[in-house]
Amino acid sequence: MAATKVDGVAVVPATTPGRRRRVPFAHAVRLPPPRQAAVTAARATRDWSRRPSGRLTVPGVFLLALVAATAAAGALLVPATIRGSKPVAVDASAAPTVAVPPALPLDPRPTGPLPSGAVPTGPPPTGAFPTSVVPTGPTIAPPVGGRPSDALAGWAQQVGAKVGIPPAAMQAYGYAELMLAQTNRSCALSWTTLAAIGQVESGHGSANGARLGADGKALPHIIGLPLDGKGGRMRIIDTDRGALDNDSTYDRAIGPMQFIPTTWQEIGADADRDGIKDPHDLDDAALAAGNYLCKGGRNLSIPGDWWNAILSYNDVRRYAQDVYNTADRYGRASRQM
Repeated sequence: MAATKVDGVAVVPATTPGRRRRVPFAHAVRLPPPRQAAVTAARATRDWSRRPSGRLTVPGVFLLALVAATAAAGALLVPATIRGSKPVAVDASAAPTVAVPPALPLDPRPTGPLPSGAVPTGPPPTGAFPTSVVPTGPTIAPPVGGRPSDALAGWAQQVGAKVGIPPAAMQAYGYAELMLAQTNRSCALSWTTLAAIGQVESGHGSANGARLGADGKALPHIIGLPLDGKGGRMRIIDTDRGALDNDSTYDRAIGPMQFIPTTWQEIGADADRDGIKDPHDLDDAALAAGNYLCKGGRNLSIPGDWWNAILSYNDVRRYAQDVYNTADRYGRASRQM
């Protein structure tokens, strides 16, 4: 029997009477397999995105999806971050919290504005100041009977009793102020600042069981811990072969004003004019500290210069604040009747 076509599809008549053969319906919708459906959808989306309406809509849809994804991630990450927050920085002058401290010096430089309060001062030293021993010429022997600063003994006794400073230390601080008033008048350094540093650094020559003698020398010598990078200290390899600090491995701070050897070699003074620059002699150490604070043309009657000078001595904010508080206390107490 000849084949016929229905809507273009060949149909073969049944050979068995009474049995029908299914004829495919040419206009029925054919569902593509899942993979082909995805490909078809992608092509349709691509074709649509090339049209003017698609070029305007696609970026907006993408941006909306990106914002939604960011918000979802933030909802998960932010609470965990808050719960596990850690301090950004720790004051270097505090005890270290790690077993192995850093090997390099820490930098606790202040990041905020310095205080601008009045510079602490006290009544200037008075007495028959021996002008002949101002260090402008060759070494001159001290007056008979002791130190050049003995000329301030009466003033030191009176003011020292008010502020709680031993007379031998008061003489050294007052003498350094008078010396600087003649050699560097524009610095305007007050004895209260030197006394405050002496108190904070060594308790006026009494640290480590030392005692400040009537000659202004602290015995036994006050020698600090090794500057080996431990315990929050700086790390400074020996610079003087142990000549000043008895340590040929690391440097150590020395004397009642706690100079490191390199600084003393640069700025050391001979205030009592005995021919020796002795960091363990508070007369010499106080004048050297004054020279150091006055470096760079500072005027210590200006708050900014005063704070910068103290921070140059020890660049730790809490140290500078301790010095200020102590100097202010001495200044107030010294004015009491």
